[in-house]
Amino acid sequence: MPLKVIIVGAGIAGLCAAVSMRRAGWEVVIFEKSAFAAEIGAALALSPNGVRVLQRLGFSFERARACEVTTWDTIDGETFSTLASVDFTKSRQMFGAPGYTVHRVDLHNELLRLATGPSDGSVDGKPADLHLGSRVVSATPDGTVVLEDGSTHTADLVVAADGLRSVLRDPVLGAENEIKPYHSGSAAFRFLVDTEEFKKDPVLAELLENKQGHATILVDTKDQLERHMIWYSCRGGEVQNFVGIHPSKADTIEEGEDAKSQMKKEFAHFHEHITRMFGLAEHVRCWPLFIQDPFPTWLRGRLVLIGDAAHPMLPFGGQGANMAIEDGGALGFLFADIVDAGQVEKRLPLYETVRKNRASRVQILSSVRIHQEQKVEAKVRQYADSPDILIPTSMRERTIHDYSYDLFSACEKALVLHTTAKK
Repeated sequence: MPLKVIIVGAGIAGLCAAVSMRRAGWEVVIFEKSAFAAEIGAALALSPNGVRVLQRLGFSFERARACEVTTWDTIDGETFSTLASVDFTKSRQMFGAPGYTVHRVDLHNELLRLATGPSDGSVDGKPADLHLGSRVVSATPDGTVVLEDGSTHTADLVVAADGLRSVLRDPVLGAENEIKPYHSGSAAFRFLVDTEEFKKDPVLAELLENKQGHATILVDTKDQLERHMIWYSCRGGEVQNFVGIHPSKADTIEEGEDAKSQMKKEFAHFHEHITRMFGLAEHVRCWPLFIQDPFPTWLRGRLVLIGDAAHPMLPFGGQGANMAIEDGGALGFLFADIVDAGQVEKRLPLYETVRKNRASRVQILSSVRIHQEQKVEAKVRQYADSPDILIPTSMRERTIHDYSYDLFSACEKALVLHTTAKK
């Protein structure tokens, strides 16, 4: 009989864990509180460190309509003049994989196929058993979860992938380890525009002509980059995605016309091209950004936190989804040879060894904008795996630190050391 894992949450972290544990031969059960009734979310960037994990899981970037990023442009928001362009065409040689932009729903659907679909050459193992509309309200370290309907379910391992507002974080941390997030002083506007709508405006249509493969950051050079907007394509170029970061004292979500009006005010001094783009935004949401310091542990008994449940982070650096992907990929690799349920609790600390310091460094770096890495150098250094590890103090070093990480080499090394230590 294969060992059984219950995964709470079918977001990016949960589905990556489901795919990797399925491939490792485990029986996978997923409880997801939503019904997936409608598409939600915007787009995100997949950096080479996350792409390499997805490639190993059999992920199809073509099916997910991902757009490869060949250039990152930095543009002055007021003058719309190019300040810098970073060439990513050599990303495969430098980091082992390219970078992509992808709509969150397309990423999710492809992961869902790999987790729950039939074996078809790109995925093996028994399909995961997905239960929608099944809200988990509590769990215990012995591998038991309780659903809202009162039913209880047990497994050899419980993976808490239930996101930012995780209900399973407390059973892991306990009241003595509560660490509350604090408002960063910034917020993020998000909106999407169909590319066809762009093309109806002759000025914007001209901007799109040379946009293929280009991701853009529009910066306010007069406020030390405290205000900027990121723009890139997704869905094979069919959709344009925008994220606008700005100073804000508000700590609640705004949406609709109020959010759109506020966005126009915040970026009113930006170039006319930007205000034209704002005019096409039909639904704008504004999200407050909170900083969360690393938690002291992710484990208790047979219960483990992953993704945003383990390390909520800000969007600076674009690593939130990539850390979730790394988490999920690591679980399957580290638990592939476990056949005795008695070994689960002994193996879980190895997962934390591989993931916790790595994710904590990225989490702390995510609290500062590019070129501000030195502000958190001392905090990041607390999570160094060894004295000679690169502690980023610049954008270039942050990119190398984040992109060049090889998850599976780290897992292999940890397994070898673990095996040697037991002899």
